[in-house]
Amino acid sequence: MAAPSLTTTEITTQPDCWQRAVELAPEQSGKLPARGERVAVIGCGTSWFMAQSYATLRESAGHGETDAFAASEFPLGRSYDRVLAITRSGTTTEVLRACEQLLGSTPVTAITADPKTPVMQAADEIIVLDFADEQSVVQTRFATTVLALLRAHLGEDLTTAIADARTAVSDELAPEALSAEQITFLGTGWTYGLAQEAALKMREAAGAWTEAYPAMEYRHGPISITGPGRVAWSFGPLPEGLAGNIAAVGGHLEHRPTVDPLADLVRAQRLAVAIAEAKGYDPDRPRNLTRSVILA
Repeated sequence: MAAPSLTTTEITTQPDCWQRAVELAPEQSGKLPARGERVAVIGCGTSWFMAQSYATLRESAGHGETDAFAASEFPLGRSYDRVLAITRSGTTTEVLRACEQLLGSTPVTAITADPKTPVMQAADEIIVLDFADEQSVVQTRFATTVLALLRAHLGEDLTTAIADARTAVSDELAPEALSAEQITFLGTGWTYGLAQEAALKMREAAGAWTEAYPAMEYRHGPISITGPGRVAWSFGPLPEGLAGNIAAVGGHLEHRPTVDPLADLVRAQRLAVAIAEAKGYDPDRPRNLTRSVILA
């Protein structure tokens, strides 16, 4: 039997990484947004989707107005009390440019995996999660560990999430999902960011046809995609009547309402790897991608 891919190995370490993040959260609290601050969170790709999830969680928990932007779209003229930048590599051009333009005017905290990269000089405060760094191009454990850290900082108890993740790393994947022609990921509130990330993982690792929508918006057109041999995968609460809508068009619904949505993302990561390998793709080296986008 061939050795597991780097991506697979990194996926399985997530419960331990989350536990370390929870333990780290109290000593990093002074670097993270304080209650009442007006905050913007920036990132690219996966990091942007984690920013979206955190922004919704923070604002809904009453900690203050929180926006999330792709780093390339950050409105530099807008006033914030703090900007939080998420960058695994610490080298992504758009993130560095935004941080550098904010220095001296708005406090910037960067969360990164590599302490030897330019972001160390481009931010006022740095949090290094080097234990969650990855060798694979496709992000899995770094992104979810960042969100675990941020959820813990908001006061969430992640005991159940970590326990659910320990199950998710080995739980059997649904055959309907493994053989699906197309998958649509859905989310509500903070889990919409997770839905976008799940769809990205499928596209990156497996070159698969996937889309993502807010769950309530799915019926406003995108449900036309669903049918026999296709899957709708929902993170978090399922809007009333949606299961029946999916069944009526012949689609398969993947929904684990009792599982923490971040742990359910682990299953989606594993699905992406499984489909990639079934196609003969190398999930560690996806087509057309590099670990970091560095513009000339």
